[in-house]
Amino acid sequence: MGLIHIELFTTLDLVGQAPGGPDEDPAGFPFGGWQAPLLDEATGTQIAAAYEGTDALLLGRRTYDLFAAYWPHQEGGQDNEFATLFNSVPKYVASRGKPDLSWAGSTQLGPDLAVAVREIRDRHRHVKVVGSLNLVQTLLREKLFDRLDLWVHPIVLGVGKKVFDGGAVPTNVTLLEPPTAGRKGTVFLRYALADGTPATGDMSAPDRGLGDDR
Repeated sequence: MGLIHIELFTTLDLVGQAPGGPDEDPAGFPFGGWQAPLLDEATGTQIAAAYEGTDALLLGRRTYDLFAAYWPHQEGGQDNEFATLFNSVPKYVASRGKPDLSWAGSTQLGPDLAVAVREIRDRHRHVKVVGSLNLVQTLLREKLFDRLDLWVHPIVLGVGKKVFDGGAVPTNVTLLEPPTAGRKGTVFLRYALADGTPATGDMSAPDRGLGDDR
Protein backbone atom coordinates (compact mmCIF):
# COMPACT_ATOMS: atom_id res chain seq x y z
CA MET A 1 0.00 0.00 0.00
CA GLY A 2 1.27 3.44 -0.91
CA LEU A 3 1.19 6.77 0.91
CA ILE A 4 -1.00 9.84 0.42
CA HIS A 5 1.11 12.96 1.04
CA ILE A 6 -0.57 16.36 1.56
CA GLU A 7 1.77 19.22 0.58
CA LEU A 8 0.70 22.68 1.75
CA PHE A 9 2.09 26.18 2.01
CA THR A 10 0.52 28.08 4.89
CA THR A 11 0.78 31.28 6.88
CA LEU A 12 1.24 31.43 10.64
CA ASP A 13 -2.56 31.69 11.03
CA LEU A 14 -2.86 28.63 8.74
CA VAL A 15 -4.22 30.38 5.66
CA GLY A 16 -3.43 28.23 2.63
CA GLN A 17 -5.27 30.15 -0.08
CA ALA A 18 -3.53 31.29 -3.27
CA PRO A 19 0.13 31.25 -2.22
CA GLY A 20 1.39 31.23 -5.79
CA GLY A 21 -0.12 34.29 -7.43
CA PRO A 22 -2.92 36.89 -7.47
CA ASP A 23 -5.00 34.99 -10.04
CA GLU A 24 -4.79 31.60 -8.33
CA ASP A 25 -7.92 31.91 -6.15
CA PRO A 26 -8.89 35.58 -6.00
CA ALA A 27 -12.49 35.41 -4.72
CA GLY A 28 -12.66 37.67 -1.67
CA PHE A 29 -8.93 37.31 -1.06
CA PRO A 30 -6.57 40.29 -1.47
CA PHE A 31 -3.26 38.52 -0.74
CA GLY A 32 -2.80 36.16 -3.69
CA GLY A 33 0.90 35.43 -4.16
CA TRP A 34 1.83 35.93 -0.50
CA GLN A 35 4.46 33.17 -0.65
CA ALA A 36 6.64 34.72 -3.35
CA PRO A 37 8.47 37.31 -1.18
CA LEU A 38 9.27 34.63 1.40
CA LEU A 39 10.88 32.03 -0.86
CA ASP A 40 14.57 31.30 -0.37
CA GLU A 41 17.05 28.71 -1.54
CA ALA A 42 16.63 26.46 1.49
CA THR A 43 12.86 26.34 1.10
CA GLY A 44 13.21 25.60 -2.60
CA THR A 45 15.53 22.70 -1.82
CA GLN A 46 13.07 21.31 0.74
CA ILE A 47 10.20 21.49 -1.73
CA ALA A 48 12.19 19.72 -4.44
CA ALA A 49 13.20 16.98 -1.98
CA ALA A 50 9.59 16.51 -0.88
CA TYR A 51 8.57 15.51 -4.40
CA GLU A 52 11.25 12.88 -4.89
CA GLY A 53 9.66 9.53 -5.68
CA THR A 54 6.27 11.00 -6.56
CA ASP A 55 4.41 8.65 -8.89
CA ALA A 56 0.94 10.27 -8.96
CA LEU A 57 -0.84 13.57 -8.26
CA LEU A 58 -4.22 13.87 -6.56
CA LEU A 59 -5.75 17.29 -7.17
CA GLY A 60 -8.91 19.25 -6.62
CA ARG A 61 -10.60 20.84 -9.63
CA ARG A 62 -9.26 24.38 -9.19
CA THR A 63 -5.66 23.27 -8.67
CA TYR A 64 -5.92 20.81 -11.54
CA ASP A 65 -7.12 23.51 -13.94
CA LEU A 66 -4.25 25.81 -12.91
CA PHE A 67 -1.67 23.04 -13.28
CA ALA A 68 -3.07 21.82 -16.60
CA ALA A 69 -2.83 25.33 -18.04
CA TYR A 70 0.74 25.84 -16.85
CA TRP A 71 2.90 22.73 -16.52
CA PRO A 72 2.56 21.24 -20.03
CA HIS A 73 4.34 24.36 -21.34
CA GLN A 74 7.24 24.50 -18.85
CA GLU A 75 9.52 21.62 -19.87
CA GLY A 76 12.95 22.92 -20.80
CA GLY A 77 12.47 26.11 -18.80
CA GLN A 78 13.36 27.25 -15.31
CA ASP A 79 10.90 24.78 -13.74
CA ASN A 80 11.85 21.87 -15.97
CA GLU A 81 12.33 19.40 -13.10
CA PHE A 82 8.82 19.85 -11.76
CA ALA A 83 7.32 20.14 -15.24
CA THR A 84 8.87 16.85 -16.34
CA LEU A 85 7.60 15.13 -13.20
CA PHE A 86 4.08 16.54 -13.25
CA ASN A 87 3.64 15.94 -16.97
CA SER A 88 4.78 12.32 -16.77
CA VAL A 89 2.90 10.94 -13.75
CA PRO A 90 -0.83 10.06 -13.60
CA LYS A 91 -3.09 12.88 -12.46
CA TYR A 92 -6.30 12.14 -10.55
CA VAL A 93 -8.92 14.90 -10.34
CA ALA A 94 -11.58 15.15 -7.63
CA SER A 95 -14.45 17.08 -9.17
CA ARG A 96 -18.24 16.93 -9.37
CA GLY A 97 -18.12 18.78 -12.70
CA LYS A 98 -16.60 17.96 -16.06
CA PRO A 99 -12.95 19.04 -16.10
CA ASP A 100 -10.98 19.15 -19.34
CA LEU A 101 -8.84 16.02 -19.09
CA SER A 102 -6.63 16.76 -22.10
CA TRP A 103 -3.51 16.99 -19.90
CA ALA A 104 -1.80 13.66 -20.58
CA GLY A 105 -2.41 11.03 -17.91
CA SER A 106 -5.43 12.72 -16.34
CA THR A 107 -8.39 10.81 -14.87
CA GLN A 108 -11.47 12.06 -13.06
CA LEU A 109 -12.34 10.24 -9.85
CA GLY A 110 -15.72 8.65 -9.31
CA PRO A 111 -18.38 10.05 -6.93
CA ASP A 112 -17.26 7.96 -3.95
CA LEU A 113 -14.08 9.85 -3.10
CA ALA A 114 -13.07 7.63 -0.17
CA VAL A 115 -13.19 4.48 -2.29
CA ALA A 116 -11.35 6.20 -5.14
CA VAL A 117 -8.55 7.48 -2.89
CA ARG A 118 -8.05 4.05 -1.34
CA GLU A 119 -7.77 2.55 -4.83
CA ILE A 120 -5.17 5.17 -5.78
CA ARG A 121 -3.23 4.40 -2.62
CA ASP A 122 -3.19 0.70 -3.57
CA ARG A 123 -2.00 1.54 -7.09
CA HIS A 124 0.85 3.95 -6.32
CA ARG A 125 3.65 4.36 -3.78
CA HIS A 126 3.80 8.14 -3.28
CA VAL A 127 0.71 10.17 -4.19
CA LYS A 128 1.02 13.93 -3.71
CA VAL A 129 -1.91 16.23 -2.93
CA VAL A 130 -0.88 19.78 -3.83
CA GLY A 131 -2.94 22.79 -2.72
CA SER A 132 -6.55 21.69 -3.37
CA LEU A 133 -7.86 23.00 -0.04
CA ASN A 134 -11.43 21.76 -0.55
CA LEU A 135 -10.17 18.26 -1.30
CA VAL A 136 -7.80 18.45 1.67
CA GLN A 137 -10.77 19.08 4.00
CA THR A 138 -12.29 15.76 2.93
CA LEU A 139 -9.01 13.89 3.27
CA LEU A 140 -8.49 15.30 6.77
CA ARG A 141 -12.05 14.55 7.85
CA GLU A 142 -11.89 10.96 6.57
CA LYS A 143 -8.25 10.50 7.67
CA LEU A 144 -7.39 9.56 4.10
CA PHE A 145 -3.81 10.77 4.29
CA ASP A 146 -0.53 9.35 5.57
CA ARG A 147 1.82 12.35 5.52
CA LEU A 148 1.24 16.06 6.04
CA ASP A 149 3.98 18.48 4.94
CA LEU A 150 3.50 22.09 6.05
CA TRP A 151 5.68 25.04 5.08
CA VAL A 152 4.67 27.65 7.68
CA HIS A 153 5.52 31.18 6.57
CA PRO A 154 6.16 34.05 9.02
CA ILE A 155 3.15 36.21 8.17
CA VAL A 156 -0.41 36.57 9.49
CA LEU A 157 -3.14 37.43 6.97
CA GLY A 158 -6.33 37.23 9.02
CA VAL A 159 -8.45 36.31 5.98
CA GLY A 160 -8.54 33.44 3.53
CA LYS A 161 -9.24 29.72 3.36
CA LYS A 162 -7.63 27.79 6.18
CA VAL A 163 -5.75 24.49 6.09
CA PHE A 164 -8.12 23.05 8.70
CA ASP A 165 -11.22 24.93 7.55
CA GLY A 166 -14.09 22.54 8.23
CA GLY A 167 -12.16 19.33 7.66
CA ALA A 168 -10.57 18.84 11.04
CA VAL A 169 -11.58 15.96 13.30
CA PRO A 170 -9.73 14.82 16.45
CA THR A 171 -6.55 13.28 15.04
CA ASN A 172 -3.13 12.30 16.31
CA VAL A 173 -0.07 13.02 14.19
CA THR A 174 3.60 12.48 14.87
CA LEU A 175 6.52 14.67 13.83
CA LEU A 176 8.77 12.64 11.51
CA GLU A 177 11.87 14.83 11.62
CA PRO A 178 13.10 17.96 13.39
CA PRO A 179 11.61 21.21 12.04
CA THR A 180 13.88 23.20 9.74
CA ALA A 181 13.78 26.91 9.00
CA GLY A 182 14.80 28.86 5.93
CA ARG A 183 16.70 32.13 5.94
CA LYS A 184 13.48 34.15 5.68
CA GLY A 185 11.81 32.31 8.54
CA THR A 186 9.70 29.68 6.78
CA VAL A 187 9.52 26.53 8.92
CA PHE A 188 9.10 23.08 7.38
CA LEU A 189 7.10 20.54 9.41
CA ARG A 190 6.60 16.93 8.32
CA TYR A 191 3.98 14.85 10.10
CA ALA A 192 2.61 11.32 9.78
CA LEU A 193 -0.91 10.24 10.65
CA ALA A 194 -0.86 8.37 13.97
CA ASP A 195 -3.31 6.00 15.60
CA GLY A 196 -6.03 7.03 17.99
CA THR A 197 -7.40 10.42 18.97
CA PRO A 198 -5.90 13.11 21.22
CA ALA A 199 -5.69 12.20 24.90
CA THR A 200 -6.38 14.59 27.74
CA GLY A 201 -4.82 15.04 31.17
CA ASP A 202 -4.78 17.19 34.24
CA MET A 203 -1.85 19.60 34.69
CA SER A 204 -2.58 19.78 38.43
CA ALA A 205 -2.13 16.02 38.92
CA PRO A 206 0.81 14.95 41.15
CA ASP A 207 2.42 12.93 38.35
CA ARG A 208 2.39 15.74 35.81
CA GLY A 209 6.20 15.56 35.63
CA LEU A 210 6.97 19.17 36.58
CA GLY A 211 8.95 18.16 39.65
CA ASP A 212 9.00 19.59 43.16
CA ASP A 213 12.16 21.27 44.45
CA ARG A 214 10.88 22.02 47.93
